[in-house]
Amino acid sequence: MSKNGKNTAGILAGLLAGAAAGVILGMLYAPEEGKETRKKIKNKANDLKDQAKDKYGEVSERVKDQYGNISSTFKETANNVAHTMKDGYDKYKDQIVSKTADVVKDVEAELNDLKK
Repeated sequence: MSKNGKNTAGILAGLLAGAAAGVILGMLYAPEEGKETRKKIKNKANDLKDQAKDKYGEVSERVKDQYGNISSTFKETANNVAHTMKDGYDKYKDQIVSKTADVVKDVEAELNDLKK
């Protein structure tokens, strides 16, 4: 996971925890019957749980998309480097073969001159 994804998840967790704590404290200090307060706390906890699941899904999808983009970019770059290397190798290989053939011809000519 990227650093940005970790920061987003941390901020999200902090916000949800703070909201939950605020709701619970507000309900506990509200002048209502205990049964009604517990029911509200339970409902609010369920709402917060659903919100957390939704946010987790969103963040998870974003991370997957970013991973896919990075992976695709890396593969493309690796292919480009491989092609560039192969093209350079082929170019220099042909030059070396050509130069070697020239050297062989020169050596043969020198040998023929020495034999005369």
